[in-house]
Amino acid sequence: MGIPNKANINKFTYNDYLNWPENERWEIIDGEAYNMSPAPSRLHQDILGALFSVFYNYLKNKQCKVYPAPFDVRLNLEGEEDSNCKNVVQPDISIICDISKLDERGCKGSPDLIIEIISPATIKRDLKDKFYLYEKAQVKEYWIVYPEEKTIIIYKLENGRYGRPEIYSEEDKIKVGIFQELNICLGEIFS
Repeated sequence: MGIPNKANINKFTYNDYLNWPENERWEIIDGEAYNMSPAPSRLHQDILGALFSVFYNYLKNKQCKVYPAPFDVRLNLEGEEDSNCKNVVQPDISIICDISKLDERGCKGSPDLIIEIISPATIKRDLKDKFYLYEKAQVKEYWIVYPEEKTIIIYKLENGRYGRPEIYSEEDKIKVGIFQELNICLGEIFS
């Protein structure tokens, strides 16, 4: 089964998304639908699990929440109503500190930090399409993880735009921008 025929639709919306088969994973970026297949690699999942556990343990008994994919993030831009939202993504990891953005369907609005783990099938979307989408949506930190290279590139919002990238390798520790007291040893993440 697939998404509906696009011939009669200018842009897909969250309302369309809600009517697609539940056993399929999709994202919508600027009204364009993207299938989330194939399934992530074992290395992707190992890194996702390691990063998620660091944030999960750190955030215990704190207001901020961390969610791994699949977790819908609706980025309503320009005052869009939820049903007309043209940007629905499933980042590998989302951290949300304003819990009023959370509902039973996921997150409505910008997370504070998003992590995407690169795979050959998603590299263009993660590096270009999502970069500009997350910047426009004012996501404070955007982390891009390169599993094979054991590298993480971090973009932080500065005056409404992403500043110069910070590049970290497996020998480094990351001081998380939104949590100044949290340091992540990348050797442990990539081991």
